[in-house]
Amino acid sequence: MSFTHFDEEGRSRMVDVTAKTDTVREATAKGRITMKPETLKLILESRMEKGNVFEVARVAGIMAVKKTGDLIPMCHPLNVTAADVYFYPDTEKSEIQIEVTAKLTGKTGIEMEALTGVSVAALTIYDMCKAVDKGMVVSDIRLVRKSGGKSGTYVRDGE
Repeated sequence: MSFTHFDEEGRSRMVDVTAKTDTVREATAKGRITMKPETLKLILESRMEKGNVFEVARVAGIMAVKKTGDLIPMCHPLNVTAADVYFYPDTEKSEIQIEVTAKLTGKTGIEMEALTGVSVAALTIYDMCKAVDKGMVVSDIRLVRKSGGKSGTYVRDGE
């Protein structure tokens, strides 16, 4: 295996995907944000002063999927055709699971877009709630599934 974002002399480069065939590609990533039980209760009861935490974070996650090529240096700008952001609150663990699925038809994968969507959605939750809980923790951001392209389908064990 070699790193494709470096040339023979070790210089950074964007991978040339010109000759690749367009295929339908989809990726799902997950992550979590853990917080105080009181903070999660405020979110679930829609009592955060900055507004509806889930809807603002959902829009932020979708925007992040669309802007990944502007944020990650070697990512290609992609014509994303779908992005969904889901939140799964768990009161026993005092956390919110975040799941982002992104899709396109193109020459390169969309894994980074799904991962970026989860990251920004989690950071948006943090931003909207930091006035009451600066100790929140964003964690476990990972690719759980991807399909399409030359490498085919990937599913993370246990997901």
